[in-house]
Amino acid sequence: MKKLASKVAVVTGASKGIGAGIAKQLAAEGASVVVNYASAREGAEQTVAEIVTNGGQAIAVQGDVANPADVDRLFRETEKAFGKADILVNNAGVYKFGSIEDINEEDFHRQFNINVLGLLLATQGAVKHFGEKGGSIINIGSAVTAITPPGSAIYTATKAAVDSITQVLSKELGVKNIRVNSINPGMVETEGTHTAGFIGSDFHKNAEKTAPLGRIGQPTDIAPIAVFLASDESGWLTGETLVASGGIR
Repeated sequence: MKKLASKVAVVTGASKGIGAGIAKQLAAEGASVVVNYASAREGAEQTVAEIVTNGGQAIAVQGDVANPADVDRLFRETEKAFGKADILVNNAGVYKFGSIEDINEEDFHRQFNINVLGLLLATQGAVKHFGEKGGSIINIGSAVTAITPPGSAIYTATKAAVDSITQVLSKELGVKNIRVNSINPGMVETEGTHTAGFIGSDFHKNAEKTAPLGRIGQPTDIAPIAVFLASDESGWLTGETLVASGGIR
């Protein structure tokens, strides 16, 4: 029997990269998946198509996680399509690196609105829709909170907030049988890291040199960890942060 048979998962920011990888892996283990996206409709529909082609169930739902009305609609559409929600993966996120001289209000608010407020609003929505049996919330943080690379002040601050929120909500929601854990990936090759110019850069090369496993990650390195945290196999885990960085600390 598949690990997530009869479960329903909402994955935010799942049109590409780590989010798409997680959505597809959850579906492969039997979950019905809601693929949330903000603007990349084509990527979300492609993720859904791959899931359906492989025998799974999925729908795409547009929504900005930093907008309460969009989050409400996301979970209404989830319930309309699949009748419930059991799993939330808070993957939606943005980043922009730059020196302290380059920091501005727009970048600050954009990253905090999506990476922190969006996570809180999506979690709030999930808590309302999880049933009496509870559920599993998986936050996607980042190994930057341990590595603290130069130029990442805003992004690292948002992910440090995710670390703290994971701890707080694991204690707050345990009484509802809702587990809250975090995966903190290191550098992962995605469309985003290609677009941002990280792949092939000195940052990339240094990551490979310093990683005990000698390489950066792929979405397929992260997705099975999400399956584990979503499944009953991790039923005694909450408030944990799993650093998936190839050993970089």
